[in-house]
This record gives sequence, structure tokens and C-alpha cells, in this order.
Amino acid sequence: MTTFRSLCSTLALCALLLAPRALPAQATENLRAVEAVQRALPRAPRLPRTAFLENRTLAAAQLSPTGDAVAYLREQKDSRALWLLPANGGKARALVGSIQAEQLMWSRDGSWLFLRASRVLSIVGIDGRTGVRVPLGGTERRRVIKLDPSQPAAVLLGERVRVGAGERWRIVRMDARGKRTLLREDSHWIHDVALDAQGRIVALARFEGDHDALYRVRTDGALHEVLRLRPMDRLDLLGTQADGSLLMAGNSGGNFRRVMRLDANDRLQTLHEDPRGEADLDEVVIDPRTQQPLAASYRSTVAATYGIGDAQAVVANITRKFPGRDISLQAGSGPSARWLVSERSATLRDPRWYLYDPSNGSLRRILDDPGIVANSPPESNLARKLAIAYTASDGQRVRGFLLLPPGVDAAHAPLVAQVHGGPINHFRAGYDGTAQFLANRGYVVFQSNFRGSTGHGRDYTFASNGDYGNGRVQQDIVEGVRWLLAQGIGDADRVGIVGHSFGGYSTLLGLTFQPELFKVGVAGSPPADLGWSMRWLLQVGDQGDLPDRSLKHTLAALSLDATEPATYARLHAQSPLVSAAKMRRPLLIIAGGADRTVAIRAVVNYAATLKAAKRPMTLLVEPNGGHSPVDPVPREAYLFAMETMLQQHLGGPVPEPPGQRLRAYLRQNLRMTGPEFAKYGATPR
Repeated sequence: MTTFRSLCSTLALCALLLAPRALPAQATENLRAVEAVQRALPRAPRLPRTAFLENRTLAAAQLSPTGDAVAYLREQKDSRALWLLPANGGKARALVGSIQAEQLMWSRDGSWLFLRASRVLSIVGIDGRTGVRVPLGGTERRRVIKLDPSQPAAVLLGERVRVGAGERWRIVRMDARGKRTLLREDSHWIHDVALDAQGRIVALARFEGDHDALYRVRTDGALHEVLRLRPMDRLDLLGTQADGSLLMAGNSGGNFRRVMRLDANDRLQTLHEDPRGEADLDEVVIDPRTQQPLAASYRSTVAATYGIGDAQAVVANITRKFPGRDISLQAGSGPSARWLVSERSATLRDPRWYLYDPSNGSLRRILDDPGIVANSPPESNLARKLAIAYTASDGQRVRGFLLLPPGVDAAHAPLVAQVHGGPINHFRAGYDGTAQFLANRGYVVFQSNFRGSTGHGRDYTFASNGDYGNGRVQQDIVEGVRWLLAQGIGDADRVGIVGHSFGGYSTLLGLTFQPELFKVGVAGSPPADLGWSMRWLLQVGDQGDLPDRSLKHTLAALSLDATEPATYARLHAQSPLVSAAKMRRPLLIIAGGADRTVAIRAVVNYAATLKAAKRPMTLLVEPNGGHSPVDPVPREAYLFAMETMLQQHLGGPVPEPPGQRLRAYLRQNLRMTGPEFAKYGATPR
């Protein structure tokens, strides 16, 4: 049971976390006040590693269009089962006992469910009928675009058609019985469409070779360009209105991603934008019948959800029931239809689900049986996540998060900088299993959303000016660590750096060029030469020059296109590989043998270079693993190896011994074994 003291501490912390945007001096005071609150809490007990492997028992949940049922995918051994829960309180029933699906969508009439896996789309009726199965991907590059809002039960598919040596792109409607209707064929890759009530395409967004553009589609099929998008602009078509206006989400014509309306005269209006002026739109809720936007969520700093238009009162009533929490919403159609509410938090490994009845304001928890919620770590054992901002040496305001372990004196605790991948990505306000695992072991965790990160507006992303080597982006991370140390957060003699993909690259940079600061590093799937890796990615890798807002042009906009000789030379010259002789700090590298994002041969080459120079390092490779570990044992091995490395060099608690399966995995897959792992490798190599 929560004590009165810890309850008061939690309430005080929430007040600080939800305080209005602070000036730098106020932010520093808030940081110190939060640290004092966390330090006064009881020390959290050490939890098993497996508690931090995110629970996938409930893979997806979706509210029906009328709000009278919730469909969900539940894990069972090697597959998933599809279940249907009546919203009136009845008993859930299984619709499909075994299916390989990751996402689900309801048909507009609520009679069918479209279940999407990586390679197949399956259609199932709520009465147990079986619809068609449609392969995805393949030579046709077939993909699901969205549910068709104009039809009772249909989806919109995008497909490639080979024409001689060239190709064309089709938009196809397919109903639940498999009937196909060609809606449009185009010489350009169409990534989104909007339909009118009669099912005609009235607008489309397509890639034009070096930019995206939004077009209105006239009745004769001719196109009228209304918006030409800038590099890194994103645009999603949400719906159409009877007056000819288009509802959209994007950052066209502005800095932040927001909810927008393009009226019949092609004037762009903002319907909702982050009131704090800090974060891009993360999620928008649409009425399934009217296609009107009902709510908007922002999660790049303090998570917040707001109602739009007539839904403001309902959304405000829901958010009041979850103070200090991150909520995700789904709405049924009509003023009396139920809403599905997902409660999330940095201290909740698994979301909690509720049904909200707007007719009486009642809230009822669902999907909470022991088989779903078992083994979730108690919130009191996890670290609160504080949104922070600091000023870099050139005056740029840099965003990030800080996790402070409960009951730990942060001034004397080891500090770990965790760097996100991408770099076209960002940390959010929600749960992070790796960060919480480290915090549970007593490490203070710093997550920098360095300039160049997404989530904080287009200007923030482009503020990197392409300086992703040992330059401005890396300085943001380094200066964030030094700023925290100056505030009394972290022991300057016990600082480490960890990250995956681009975060692994940053880890190598930190150990190579800032060894006086970072004493140890853990790098997952790191590109040791970003220039070579970006060139490989475009020419050979899994994310090569695709038609969907071409990666090549995205990288070019960010000055990262390594097929350009000057860019390649710049990135190569600043790479950890070229400066491998400077590496002195102990390093652990974890990689996948079948990685199609970062070539394993480049990782092994860097490791061999360090070994030849007799540098301290360990290499752990999952033989058939991809860019990130997926299966339970490799995921646990990632955490165990990271914990072992940090404990040896930063003085954290001794890891719990590996079980038999984990020990066997380490023995088989430690390719190069440093002294920290000598007892787990087959032989030191």
C-alpha cells in the first residue's frame, strides 16, 4: 500500500512535472526540487531483468465504430488470438484462435476486422466468417494505405505495376470479400489519398522525385497542385468535408506538426497546435463517421492530450481523471458512444485500458485479467521521467528527459547518457524499458533529444546543419551531461554512454573523442563510419532509395547523403573507425548477423580494428538477428551484457547470474570477449 509520505511526494512531483514552461533558472530550480523529492522516496527493490522486457500479451486493441465492442490481439505462445469484448460488460469471446497479425482496423459498418501482419492482410467477420487473405509486400510492394471511410467494409491498397522497364502505381479498393476496384493509376508513388462520400478520390499526396506535393483531383481525373512540401515535411490526409475542405495532420507551411484544414479555396488553417509551443503532434483522434478531428496528443516533452471543437468537454473530463498521465483515445461515433482510453506513463510498462461513457462520465477498467497484466513492475519501483531543457554553448535550447531512481542521492550516483537511434527520431515521455532497467539498478539516465531530433518542430531538426560527426550534434549530448553534473546530478567519475544504431555511433564518438568524460560505452548495431554506412544503406540496405519520400532526398536535406563525395569525405574523416587508435575506454558492441540497416561486416571490421590495436572491447552477435533483438533470450542478453559492462566500470550492483539458456547464448555468440565476459565466453578470443 502507498504510504502517506510517498503519496505526498508523488503529488509534489506531479505538480513540478506539469508546471508551465519554465525559464532556464526556474527549470534548474525545478530539477533540484524533483531530485530532492525522488531522493526522499524509499529505495526501490531490484527487479529481475525480465520485468523490463515490455509485455506483449496485448498486442493491439481497437474500439468499434459505434463504440459497442473492443477487438484485441492477445499473445499465445508463437501466435496471437483475436478476441472481441462487448462494451456493455459481457464476456469476451475468441474470434480466431491463431493468427499472425500486428495491427487491426474495424470496417466502417463494424461487421469486419482487417488484420495486418508484415506480409499478409487477413479479413475476419465478427460473426466468425472468414474473409480473404491478401499478400503484402512482394514484387508489387502492396501495402495497406488506410480504411476506406466511404464504404461499409473496404480498405485502400497501394500497389506497384511493372510496365516494360518502368513502373506505375495503383490505388485499389478491396472489400471484405476480395472484390477489387481500381481507383487510380499514376506514374508517381502515391502515399495518401482522401475520398468523398461517394468513394471518389478527391485529393492525393505523392512523391515527385525530389519533393512531396498535395493535389486536388478533379472529376475528370486531372490534378491541381495545392501544396508543394519542403524536405522533411510530413502530411497525412485525415478526411474530407462536404464543403470541399480537407482535414490534415502535418507541418506544411509551419514549424510544428499540427492538425490543419485546407478550405475549398485552398487556404491553410491551423485547427490545433501544441499550446506549449514545444512539441509536434503525435496522435490525432478522428470521429469514425464524420471524420472530424476530436482530440490531439503531444508527447515530445510533457505528454498532454486536448479536445478539439465539440469534443473539448468530453476530452477534458477524461483527462481530469488521469492527472499527470499520458492518455491515448479512441472514439465511437455519436455523442453517446463510448470512448476507449489507454492510460500510459513512464512508470507503466503496460498500458491500462478503460471504457468511458460520456452519457454519465463513468469510467470502467477492462482487459485487466491476470493473464494480461501479470508481472508488470509496480510503479513505485520505477523512476519518474522529467522533461528537461538546457542551453548549449552556441545558445540553442536543447530538449531531453532525465530519469531519477527513487531513494538514490543523484549527486553520488553513476550517470548514463542514453542516445536515441535515427537520428531522425526522438525520445518520448512514455515508458522506456532500457532506461527503467538502468534506473532500477541505481543509474541516473539522461536522454538527450539533441538538435537534429524530430518531435520538436522542423526548425529543430534542421538546426543540426548536417553536423552529425564529432561536431555540433555530439556536443549537444556532451554539454547536456556536463550541465547535469554542474547541477549536482551524477558522479563525474562514473559516467557512461549507451545507445543503439545512431545511438551506438554516438557511443563510439563519445568514447573516442570525449574519453575524459565517458568511462565506458555500450553500442548496439553501431555504424562506425557513418559515411560508409549511409552509402551502403542507400545502395544495398533494406531502407534503400524507396519511392516513399525517398530516403536519399531526406538524407540530402539533412546533409547526410553519403553518395555525394564531399558529404562522404566529411563523415568518413570524423568517424570512430578512422580514429580507432584514439579509443582507450572499455566498449561492448552488440549486433545482429542479418542486420539490413547497419551492415554486420562493417561492425565486425571495426571490432577487428580495435582488437588488432589491443583495445578493450567485447563483441556479442546474434547470428540471425536483425537490427534490434526481438526474441526473449537475445533481448535479455542485451540487458545482461549492458548491466555487466556498466557494473564493472561504474560500480553499479552486481548483476543477477544468467540462467542456463542465457549462459548458453552468451557462450555461443560472444565473438570477441573482453575481461568483463571472460567467464561466459567459450574461450577468450
